Amino acid sequence: MWKWLEKLIGVPDTLILTNEYRRARTKRGRFKGDDKSTADINEAWVGGKAPKRKVRYTKKKRIHLRKK
Repeated sequence: MWKWLEKLIGVPDTLILTNEYRRARTKRGRFKGDDKSTADINEAWVGGKAPKRKVRYTKKKRIHLRKK
């Protein structure tokens, strides 16, 4: 929500949605990379855990055979 609307309505902290997964940034504001030497912690994400990848479904290509 917008900050001015939250102040006007008075939304409690429990209703404000938080983004669990955020990319970690350097001092310059660029994305950090993961350090491969630490297998249990992912430094590229705040909190040390990366989000699970979503499954994407694609259309299967159909092979059309021409009759002669």
